[in-house]
Amino acid sequence: MSELLDLLAARSGTVCVVGAGGKKTTLYHLALMHPGRVGLTCTVPNTHFPDALGACVVVAEAAELVRAVALAAAAHRLVAFAQPSEKTGRYGGLAPELIAEIQSATGFDVLLVKCDGARMRWIKAPQNEEPLIPETANTVIPIVSAKAFGEPLTETVAHRLSRVETVTGAGYGEAITPQHVARLLAHQEGALKNTGSATVVPIINMVDNSELEAVAREAARAALGLTDRFDRIVLTSHLQTARLVGVVAQ
Repeated sequence: MSELLDLLAARSGTVCVVGAGGKKTTLYHLALMHPGRVGLTCTVPNTHFPDALGACVVVAEAAELVRAVALAAAAHRLVAFAQPSEKTGRYGGLAPELIAEIQSATGFDVLLVKCDGARMRWIKAPQNEEPLIPETANTVIPIVSAKAFGEPLTETVAHRLSRVETVTGAGYGEAITPQHVARLLAHQEGALKNTGSATVVPIINMVDNSELEAVAREAARAALGLTDRFDRIVLTSHLQTARLVGVVAQ
């Protein structure tokens, strides 16, 4: 599955993941399949890194973090790092400027960054201060879950519900359609917010069966017709391991 690294433009530089429906899972799969030196972090609060990653985990205050991560990076292929948090089972996020400083000091082949939260929902549009993407980002990967298709637009499936309504045009309780998801992916205040000049490669995730694949492909084709900001959308499933379902390209 290393082809995902190329399809997602995730072989080098700073790669940021935003949206809802599989950010952490995607980041962890990319970290494990990358053959080089990998950094993994977040600009927002995050759950603890799983032991299965086999990462060297560094947790320190901002003033100590650059040196601590650089030392770890000299001895370990995969370094996951964050700031401490007062909340049990959580890490604190890093300022985007600090992430750029750490990448400069360590020279990771790729630095993978989670840049917003979605509280386990399947679809999201960012509010004013989101997402926290470093200006040095080379790639941004917006994610939406295929499980949102056909579901009524409520707090159960959507994070930042009012923003999703505004960006997609869907009303409260209305069934989420491929066109709604296309608008989200192509909107400057949706999936493209704060992406700057970075390469953008959206993912429709949780494409776990043929029915979901059909509507995901419909949404991807519609999104590609609404913007020239990206030239492909990757369909994935993570039921057990990372699986490439397909690519919809211009």
